[in-house]
Amino acid sequence: MIRFANTALTQIASGRLLFCCLSLLLGGCGDNQSAYLDNGGGQSLSVVREQSYLLGPWKSTLVSAATPRCQKRHALEGMSERAFLLKVYRPEQGVFILNAGPRWFVTELQNCEFQVYRTPPPLPGEAVGRFEVRNNTLEFVAEKPVKR
Repeated sequence: MIRFANTALTQIASGRLLFCCLSLLLGGCGDNQSAYLDNGGGQSLSVVREQSYLLGPWKSTLVSAATPRCQKRHALEGMSERAFLLKVYRPEQGVFILNAGPRWFVTELQNCEFQVYRTPPPLPGEAVGRFEVRNNTLEFVAEKPVKR
């Protein structure tokens, strides 16, 4: 009888330990986002990064919005690394070219269109800034104006 009670207590303790470990694993997921707002135009770009479980891959999404006309989410394929860096260029008003290493994307905010470039564009436009991870947080860092 005492042996049965010890075994039952051990199983309960093991179950609780397993539950606590699973809770930590699921609770360790990440979810952070950063936004860039185009001044005065009601247009914005946001990058959302989500991690389903601790030490799992990051899923990155671009949200382009031109309020009130449209708001769309676009998957940024191949951008799951921890050292996230996405450079933002503007060749013309309402059009943004995004670069992450060998990957190039373009988004047009009038209709929230999105496209992947097969080859780098010859002139991506004016550098606006970059989305990057700093201190485990995704931020938008604006390009500093050139001093004259």
